[in-house]
Amino acid sequence: QLQLVESGGGLVQPGGSLTLSCIASGSTLDNYTIGWFRQAPGKEREGVSCVSSRDDYTYYSDSVKGRFTISRASAKNMVYLQMHSVKPEDAAVYYCAARAGFLMSLVPRMYNTWGQGTQVTVSS
Repeated sequence: QLQLVESGGGLVQPGGSLTLSCIASGSTLDNYTIGWFRQAPGKEREGVSCVSSRDDYTYYSDSVKGRFTISRASAKNMVYLQMHSVKPEDAAVYYCAARAGFLMSLVPRMYNTWGQGTQVTVSS
């Protein structure tokens, strides 16, 4: 059974950088599309980025495009989210999630395996 664990969250200054990691166990991630989502207090969970199981195609929300980079390290069974030029509105709990197959989506309900989340705080 696939399980996901996020790490790498913490405090980052506005304009700074942070890299989140999502490590999988129980199954290889190669057959899954992996998404990163975030949820700030009082807000709905929103999709940030995803990487397809097919040719590692990537997709980003408009709010992070050009600042965040998602990547897959198959040998390590991990997916990363590099965050650059971080803004205060990026503060949230970040989750990685998996869905079988290659179709990409930033809709949370399309994913059926979730990690526990990692907190990102943006403050000077």
